[in-house]
Amino acid sequence: MKLLVLNGPNLNMLGIREPEIYGNKTYQDLEEYIFEYCKKKDIDVDIKQTNDESLYISLIHRANGIYDACLLNPAAWSHYSYAVRDAISSINVPCYEVHLSNIEKREDFRKLSVVKDVCVKTVMGLGFDSYIETIKLVERGI
Repeated sequence: MKLLVLNGPNLNMLGIREPEIYGNKTYQDLEEYIFEYCKKKDIDVDIKQTNDESLYISLIHRANGIYDACLLNPAAWSHYSYAVRDAISSINVPCYEVHLSNIEKREDFRKLSVVKDVCVKTVMGLGFDSYIETIKLVERGI
């Protein structure tokens, strides 16, 4: 199995940004956590992060025909980017929405996800384990 984990804006600031919400672990810690799990399961995974929306969209487009699934944490773009939504719906790769925090229990503007309906599932509120639980869904074909 080959997975793309694609993280959006400000996730590179993990460990610094709002530790009361996101904790003290860094983005590098997140990558290592995902890589360790995937290595144990013999899953080929590419992990990328960008603060550039056009690059994020291009990476989604490039996933078509290469990956078995995409785990997407569009971060703030989840709430308003119809361009990201359209990119997801334009490829033939199942996409899963992932969030570290529970966006449904945060500020009102974060409760809306414009990408949710074009993703297979949304997993949120489990911190780093949101990614692992999503990978387990992909493994089970859910």
